[in-house]
Amino acid sequence: MKERLETYLNECRLQKNLSTKTIKAYSIDLKQFLTYSQDRECSRELLNDYIGYLSRLYSKPRTIKRKIASLKAFFNYLELDDYIEHNPFNKIRFKYKEPLLLPRTVDLQYMTLILKKAYEDIHQSRSSYEIKTTTRNAAVIELLFSTGLRVSELCNIKKEEINLDQGQLLIYGKGAKERSLYIGNYKVLQILKEYACLFQDQMDNSIFFFINRNGNRLSEQSVRFILRHYERVLKLNQHITPHMLRHTFATQLLEEDVDIRYIQRILGHSSITTTQIYTHVTSSKQREILIQRNPRNRIPL
Repeated sequence: MKERLETYLNECRLQKNLSTKTIKAYSIDLKQFLTYSQDRECSRELLNDYIGYLSRLYSKPRTIKRKIASLKAFFNYLELDDYIEHNPFNKIRFKYKEPLLLPRTVDLQYMTLILKKAYEDIHQSRSSYEIKTTTRNAAVIELLFSTGLRVSELCNIKKEEINLDQGQLLIYGKGAKERSLYIGNYKVLQILKEYACLFQDQMDNSIFFFINRNGNRLSEQSVRFILRHYERVLKLNQHITPHMLRHTFATQLLEEDVDIRYIQRILGHSSITTTQIYTHVTSSKQREILIQRNPRNRIPL
């Protein structure tokens, strides 16, 4: 099983083109099962015992579902390539209902404060190093908030995938799905051009668009630190993450009456079901509709 596991992970990496993060998660999940099974026969009873073990070990249903999904995909691979004759998962009915967790968004007043402070920092910079760093920080926040990119997508943008003259951006999302985005705000496009100009020399030695002071790809953790910096400096009463900017972007589009299928394509969701979660958080839009567009308003008494 251990030998088959390495072969499977290599196949996921080379043929399915899965991300390093996904491969790492698969490896952790499957090695955890192998440790638990201790070379016992992979039977229906063993899998049921393991599911019970996971339920006792983890409190988050999403974690349990992911680990079981990883295991199920592995057994499907073993069955398809004739490494096993019978797939024990075929005789298991498993349904783990996740609680509905509404996406957390950033108050627009906070976003205004963050962006204002980001531009103030540029103007108040005293050295070339500070100018470059603050410009990059502003460009990162602007692009995240104006396009709804995942932080991993932003950090992996390559130079040839962004055309600042035409304001176009090519993104490779989850599962290497390709989508094209348009940078539709002049201020956002301008700060990106300023960033590119300041970092031109360092970018010549890198394939990535966003880079750190050493010329390496800007990490997801660095982006989180940027937001945390403004959260702390402005003393905001809210913990802000890159993904919350994505949620805020999607929610605001929905409140502007943008069709949910357009939002799905912009965000790179493979299923409309994923996008529909934003319909639960547009209470202000619902309030406006029920007050201003209520059909009862047309019946005077």
